[in-house]
Amino acid sequence: MITYHIGLNAHLLSRQSGYRRAGIHGYIANLLACLPDADPDLRYTAFVGSGDPPPHPRMAVRRTHLPTAHPLARIVWEQLAQPWQLGGLDLLHALAFVSPLLGRRPTVVTVYDLSFLRYPERLPPARRLYLRLFTGLSCRRARRVIAISRSTADDLTALLGVPRLLIDVAQPGVSPDFRPLPTDVVAAFRARHGLPERFFLHLGTLEPRKNLPMLLEGYAQLPAATRRAAPLILVGGQGWDGGATQAAIARLGLDDCTRLAGYAPDADLPLWYNAATALVCPSVYEGWGLPVVEAMACGTPVLVSDTSSLPEAAGDAGLRLPPDDPTAWAGGLRRALEDVDWRAEAVALGHRHAATFTWIETARATVRSYRRALATVETMA
Repeated sequence: MITYHIGLNAHLLSRQSGYRRAGIHGYIANLLACLPDADPDLRYTAFVGSGDPPPHPRMAVRRTHLPTAHPLARIVWEQLAQPWQLGGLDLLHALAFVSPLLGRRPTVVTVYDLSFLRYPERLPPARRLYLRLFTGLSCRRARRVIAISRSTADDLTALLGVPRLLIDVAQPGVSPDFRPLPTDVVAAFRARHGLPERFFLHLGTLEPRKNLPMLLEGYAQLPAATRRAAPLILVGGQGWDGGATQAAIARLGLDDCTRLAGYAPDADLPLWYNAATALVCPSVYEGWGLPVVEAMACGTPVLVSDTSSLPEAAGDAGLRLPPDDPTAWAGGLRRALEDVDWRAEAVALGHRHAATFTWIETARATVRSYRRALATVETMA
């Protein structure tokens, strides 16, 4: 079989602790770790800034000296420098929304969500403008478009007019690190962080689309004694306009039962999930709900908004609630605390559902997309 050379724009890999290591960084890092083993007849060059892809003999690394952790520098590199570095490649995979418009190499583009179209007011104006313009152009020029969920695939067709036959779905996997942990290990983690026996966990960047003020309104409807016994802990770095969450906490008088724990290192995430009574994900929109699946893999029940990709991520195991109804969320929180039968069923269903998502399957789905794109190139040659 012919050996093809694939370029990977992996500039969103990050060494910096904080919210920039969440979400897309994790998807790219785990995908690159598995790609070389998904098809031995492909070799790769990863284009990076400060981040480091997992080492592999069939993955070369080409690093830029531009500070592409900053969005403006990354845009300059993507659109002006990258096109001149693609010689010898058979295909370029733009791993986050945008390919170089001046490049002539065939491309595959991964799109994580279309929040900049669905909820434009919830993104900074400059980021919204760039994504709105360049994502559409990149998808129209691409041989294949990869969506990370069926929900995002539907949005690509509905909002950008991408034909469904040109879209492949490569859902995120779950690392084996996410599993039920020994009780003594979890107890030591609780003691180290001063955690109570029961608490609700939200894991994600603090930004408007996470819909935390609505969750806080629902949480405030619980009796004060219940809130003291089961506080709400928000784990995640500050994103754009994250101050709205602190304002809601103060407005609702929840300072004594709500904790902003900040960014958590990757190694601590399984411990947070294992220690929590339930994970809550009230987002108005997500391209995928990775914390939802990771929590289920750890044996933790999940409560999710009944919107976008979250029902897809949670399957039949999650408790689905409207993202605009604080009273419904208050009822869901009470159920998570009080309904022993529901908790047992949610744990069992969630563990089975989470086991269906693996990073090697994500890589295989991605390689299938490459092969379809390359077959199109061969047909046109």
